[in-house]
Amino acid sequence: MTSFSKTISIRWADIDPNFHLRHSVYYDFGAQQRIEIIESLGLTLKLMQEQNFGPILFREECVFKKEIRLSDTITIHAKLAKRNADASRWTIQHEFVSSDNKTCAILTLDGAWLDTRQRKLLSPTPKIVTDVFDAFPTTENFSN
Repeated sequence: MTSFSKTISIRWADIDPNFHLRHSVYYDFGAQQRIEIIESLGLTLKLMQEQNFGPILFREECVFKKEIRLSDTITIHAKLAKRNADASRWTIQHEFVSSDNKTCAILTLDGAWLDTRQRKLLSPTPKIVTDVFDAFPTTENFSN
């Protein structure tokens, strides 16, 4: 597998006053895709709640390259760009690609895992987390 991919049609509610994709929608699409990916790999929200941990973001940045407009169909490709050995710290990249195969935006985020009871970073992480990140395809410049 080269990436986790999700195809989306842009809706009226996603558009800003300039008639292109609203900046915050990129972040919403990325968050939704990440949750769908980890859930499909067995790391469910219910499991995280039962084991008292969840993801936390340190940085989220989107570089916009090409407008996305109403009724466009885009595909979002998610890959792991960086992680440490126990997967307690990680970077995920979402590439937004148009139907004519042009990169429209790249969303990059750095995250970790939070113990939701102690409100502290979690390390080492539960084995399910390393299993999930082992299943993630990686970017060309992936680093540990």
